[in-house]
Amino acid sequence: MALSAILITAVGILLTYGLRKFRYFLVGPRAYHILDPVNLEAVLSTNFDDYGFGARHDVFAPLMGTGIFTQEGPAWKRSRELLRSQFARAQYRNLEPFREHVDNLIEQVSAAGPVLDLQPLFFKLTLDTTTDLLLGHSVYSLKAHQSADVNNVAFAKNFDAGQSGLAKRFRLAPWQSLYNPKHFRQACSSVHRFVEQYIEEQDLIKGDKSLLGDNESFVSQLAHDSSSNYALRDQLLNVLIAGRDTTACCLSWTIRLLVRHPTVLQRLRGEIDAVLNPDDHPTREQIRRMPYLSYIIKESLRLFPPVPLNNRTANRHTILPRGGGLDGKSPILVRKGELVVFSQYVNSRRKNIYGPDAELFRPERWEGLNAAENFGWAYFPFNGGPRACLGQDFAVMEASYTIIRLLQTFPKISLPRDEDSDEKIGTEKQRLTLVLSPANGCRVDIGHGRI
Repeated sequence: MALSAILITAVGILLTYGLRKFRYFLVGPRAYHILDPVNLEAVLSTNFDDYGFGARHDVFAPLMGTGIFTQEGPAWKRSRELLRSQFARAQYRNLEPFREHVDNLIEQVSAAGPVLDLQPLFFKLTLDTTTDLLLGHSVYSLKAHQSADVNNVAFAKNFDAGQSGLAKRFRLAPWQSLYNPKHFRQACSSVHRFVEQYIEEQDLIKGDKSLLGDNESFVSQLAHDSSSNYALRDQLLNVLIAGRDTTACCLSWTIRLLVRHPTVLQRLRGEIDAVLNPDDHPTREQIRRMPYLSYIIKESLRLFPPVPLNNRTANRHTILPRGGGLDGKSPILVRKGELVVFSQYVNSRRKNIYGPDAELFRPERWEGLNAAENFGWAYFPFNGGPRACLGQDFAVMEASYTIIRLLQTFPKISLPRDEDSDEKIGTEKQRLTLVLSPANGCRVDIGHGRI
């Protein structure tokens, strides 16, 4: 039985019985599904060095190589410092890089409809913005005449095929080597060649960092600190995979929830109108003046985290602070090689943390200065501790900017008549690959009501 299938089964048991922890056996090491936020803090932060990735590197290596999401130890620390400085630079820039690609999205939406599925467009959008950030130019998957370059078209196709293969390998772990077909290997090789060719064409020679200007691309800056073109390629692909799918899923779930909750949507439109003129393109400062939008995105990530399940393997004998004994308050011994599994998806529905309406979409639960602190380690859509997501600001700003521009442009965006308006959280169809996306997409009715 595939690892992901076993994990999903465990999720069902936990949701049904509300256990503090659940111990089970795979064909191999014993595993613990942990729920208690204190245990999560121990695994992700306090006892961080006691846990590692196990088979993750071998699962993802064919496409991602050796980069920040597959590295551990000193190599990972070095990669993180390199990438931290690049994302820190990006946080001080304006949001102009999003403008062109969101305008292309709006053009595609205007040409379709009136009923259309936004989800595939969101995946194209985030591919365009992320390649723009990383490579200094976009593959323009949203713009047909700009993406006519056969290399760009092939890259997008092979990138999707490579990620699909990684999802299959993840399901098979620790027997991931059983999935390695020719078409998967060819897709990975094509993606590698595309990025390597760009690196070579740009002649990214390492030199004096002081000569780099503020307008240098992410890849140019990163090249000055990378040991080789292969190391640079792997880092770029690691960030690209993380940056595209997670943000696209966040956008898909958020818009899907908004059209099913017209009162929330109306309040958000009011907040946008209070901060922006109709023709304004939002800035960082203006987005920060929209707290209700931030609550909506947090609530969407709570209910539908892009990465709903994760795990770690114990590097040495260690303990989980709680879950043992008759009262569940004593420590648990986790032996070297055993697995701990944790799930934002499960924790998000715990009524003893989020209240009796935990399964409802209610952005207002985030109102108040101490809301995030109160939920603590029960809320970790961007992971936490030393491996907290470096791209959190980029992802949230991209999602915020896109939502604002869509609502500014289309005053009649709503739920299609043939969609179920009473769909309850937990009953919708979901698709789990490397990320969690709506199986039925993000269908909306725009009524051709463009301003």
